[in-house]
Amino acid sequence: MEAKLVERLETAVARLEALGAGVGVSSRGLPDIGVDMSSDPSIMAFDDLMDQYAAKVSCAAEKIGGPVLDVTMLLLEAFSVEKQLLMEIKQTQKPDMAGMGEFLKPLNEVIMKVTAKAEQRGSELFNHFKSAGESLSALVWIAYTGKDCGLSMPIAHVEESWQAAEFYNNKVLVEYKSKDPNHVEWAKTLKEMYLPGLRDYVKSHYPLGPVWNASGKKAYVAPSKAPPPGAPAAPCPPPASHFSSESSKPSSSQPKQGLSAVFQEINSGNVTAGLRKVTDDMKSKNRTDRSVVASTSEKRPRCSPATTAPKVGPPKLELQMGRKWAVENQIGIKNLVIEDCDAKQSVYVFGCKDSVLQIQGKVNNITLDKCTKMGVIFKDVVAAFEIVNCNGVEAQCQGFAPTISVDNTSGAQLYLSQDSLDASITTAKSIDINILVPGADSNSDWVEHPLPQQYIHVYKNGQFETSPVSHSGA
Repeated sequence: MEAKLVERLETAVARLEALGAGVGVSSRGLPDIGVDMSSDPSIMAFDDLMDQYAAKVSCAAEKIGGPVLDVTMLLLEAFSVEKQLLMEIKQTQKPDMAGMGEFLKPLNEVIMKVTAKAEQRGSELFNHFKSAGESLSALVWIAYTGKDCGLSMPIAHVEESWQAAEFYNNKVLVEYKSKDPNHVEWAKTLKEMYLPGLRDYVKSHYPLGPVWNASGKKAYVAPSKAPPPGAPAAPCPPPASHFSSESSKPSSSQPKQGLSAVFQEINSGNVTAGLRKVTDDMKSKNRTDRSVVASTSEKRPRCSPATTAPKVGPPKLELQMGRKWAVENQIGIKNLVIEDCDAKQSVYVFGCKDSVLQIQGKVNNITLDKCTKMGVIFKDVVAAFEIVNCNGVEAQCQGFAPTISVDNTSGAQLYLSQDSLDASITTAKSIDINILVPGADSNSDWVEHPLPQQYIHVYKNGQFETSPVSHSGA
C-alpha cells in the first residue's frame, strides 16, 4: 500500500513539473516566449511558492485520492498556468479590456473545470470542490490594471477570494476533524497555499499589480466582429459608471463589476438566468403599436456623454465654528499638521488620499472617513478614534485613546503606545486589521496582532456563544 502511494505521488509530481516547466509550449499552445526567465526574481519566488505549499497540498490529496486528488491537480494546474501568464506579461504590452479577456482565457478554462465539479451538490465531497473552486478566483489578481478595473488591489483581492472559500474549507475541517485527519490536512494546506503563500508572494512582488512591458511584443487584440452591411449603427455606450467600481468599498456584498463581473458570471454557469423570455407578441414584426415607416422629421437620438467621475471638493484644513477641525480632500500631502487644538475640539478627516496628518495635542474625537492610504499620528484622545469606509490606512497613537473603532474598512495598521494598550477596540465589516504594540523594551521590534475576521456561533444553553475562527483550523 505504501509503495503504491509513493508511486502515485511521483506521478503527480511529474505532472506538475511538466505543467510548470520554465519555458516551452505556452498555455495557449503557442511557441515558447523565447526568453529564459528561470533567474527572474519574481518567477523564482513563484517556484518557491509552489515548492513550499503545492507539494503539501498534493501530498495530502494523494492520501485521500479519488475526486479530491483530481480537483487538487486541476487547482495546481491553474497555478502553473498563472506562472506562464506572469512570464508572458514580462514580454507583452498591456492589453485593452477585450485583449485582457483573451489573455486570461487559459486560466479561466482551468477554473471552469473546477467550477464544474463544484456544481455537483449531491457529492459528499461538495465542500472540497467548493473550497478549491472559490479559492481559484484569487489567481485573477493578475488582471488588476488600476483602480477602475473592477477588482480590489491584488493583496486585498487574494484575501477576499479566500474568505469566500474559507466558508466551505471550515466545513471540511469540522466534518472530518474526528473522522479522517487526511482531509483536515488537505484543508489546512489548501489555506496555507493562499494565506500566507499567494498573499505574501503578491505582497512582495506585485502589490500594485503586474508590470507589463511597454516595449515588449504587441498585446493580444481580440478579433472584432464587424457588423454586416446595412446593419443599424451601434447603440450609445452605457455611462462610464457602469464599468467602474468604488475600490474603497471592499464589502463582498457590493455588486461585482468589470473583469470581476465577467469571471463571476462565467463561473456561475448561469449567465442567462436574469434574461426575460421573448414571447411572440413582443417581437417587432408582430407589434401593432410600431409604425413601419420612420418619420423623417424625428431627430436621431444622440449618444449622451459618458458620466463623468464624481467631483472632488477643494482641499481643506481649517477650524470650523471653533469646535471642529476639517481636513478634507488632501491628496499626496505628507506634512499636514494641526498644532493649536484642545480637548473640546474634534478632528474630521474626509476624502484624503496618500497623505499624512499629525495632530500635536489632545482632542476630543478623531474620525477618518473615506480615506485611502492615509496616515495619522496623534497623541491623546478623550472620547474615541474612529476609522470608517477607509482602505489601507495607518494610525499611531503616541498617548492615550480609550476607544478605537473600525467600520467597513479594508486594511488598517494601528500602532498603540504603552499608555493605550487598555483601549477598547471594536471592528465591524472590516478585513485585514492589524494591531501593533510595543515590544518588551525600547530596543524591541513592534509585535503585530491580526484581529479575527470570521467567527463561529454555537447555540448552547439557550443562547449563542461566539468565538473567533482559529487560523490553524483546529
